[in-house]
Amino acid sequence: MSKSVLLVGSILFLAITLYFPVNRIIWVLSVRRLERKTGKTVSEQARNSQHNRAKFIAVIVSFFFSFLFTYNLLKELY
Repeated sequence: MSKSVLLVGSILFLAITLYFPVNRIIWVLSVRRLERKTGKTVSEQARNSQHNRAKFIAVIVSFFFSFLFTYNLLKELY
């Protein structure tokens, strides 16, 4: 197996694994921040909007950190 296939596979696996907890954490923190900012419970439409925003941010964060982690790990192996 070539190094590039191993690198890409490892990055994708780790990114997918990290996506779900990162997505949930970002969503919960953003809804709580919005509730604290407004001083009342957030509507369902605002929660959905925050959830879409959290998904986008989670994809970027997951891929970025999985790339850094995997690259540094495999750099030492080869």
